[in-house]
Amino acid sequence: MVKAILVSGLIGGVCAFLSCFITLKGWSLMGDALSHAVVPGVALASILGLPFSLGAFIAGILAALGMGWMKNNSRLREDAVIGVVFTSWFALGLLLISLYPSSINLRTIIFGNILGISDADILQVLIISGLAIIILLFKWRDLLLYCFDSNHARSLGLNTGFLHFLLLALLSATAVAALQTVGACLVVAMLVTPGATAYLLTDRFGKMIGIATAMGTLCGLIGSYASYFLNGSTGGCIVVLQTLLFLFTLVFAPKHGLLAARAHRRAAAESHA
Repeated sequence: MVKAILVSGLIGGVCAFLSCFITLKGWSLMGDALSHAVVPGVALASILGLPFSLGAFIAGILAALGMGWMKNNSRLREDAVIGVVFTSWFALGLLLISLYPSSINLRTIIFGNILGISDADILQVLIISGLAIIILLFKWRDLLLYCFDSNHARSLGLNTGFLHFLLLALLSATAVAALQTVGACLVVAMLVTPGATAYLLTDRFGKMIGIATAMGTLCGLIGSYASYFLNGSTGGCIVVLQTLLFLFTLVFAPKHGLLAARAHRRAAAESHA
């Protein structure tokens, strides 16, 4: 249980850090796609006797590159491309698991199994999380500019192609790390909700990162701890807690909340009258 709490807090913080860039870039659907696209990689890695994280990461990268190629070489809109790719890859993973049963349980892939995490898996999570945090700390300004305005970033001489691939790689690696905690179905929530919540609370990106990371870490720690007493899904507790905080912020945020927006409209109407 102690391992589960600590790993959940770590993964929650890393996902929240990355979620700020995903929210700014508008890649929420991309996170959903990659979290499902790693399933065939896990299945193939299990069949070949390789680490499932390696297979999941390669599958995520290939799916992301496939989505980019299809978007650039067809008339399809991005949402249609993402929908086609992630559903087909997810279905391929389910087919491989059904044809070649292995020691990896389908339920573990989809819903996670943080309470059964091994020391080797913890080391894997630590390595992936550490590398992701280091890269984000060193490249966050370039990634911020790319996510905010890729054309402006290109005009300043930044390699936007490299930044695009780097963000995809970070997204895939983080999804792999979070797979063990909350499973493929809930990874997208951890990669989107903290950033969306922080976005409502501040207009400065530095503060947004701090708020989102603190929220992701605390929800990971508290959610996993609460799951022990509720005897419920650890990933479910974490994501539900994040969602409750988002809904509270959506209503009561001092500047961008629903109540603040209503008060602003009322004041504007009275001023006009």
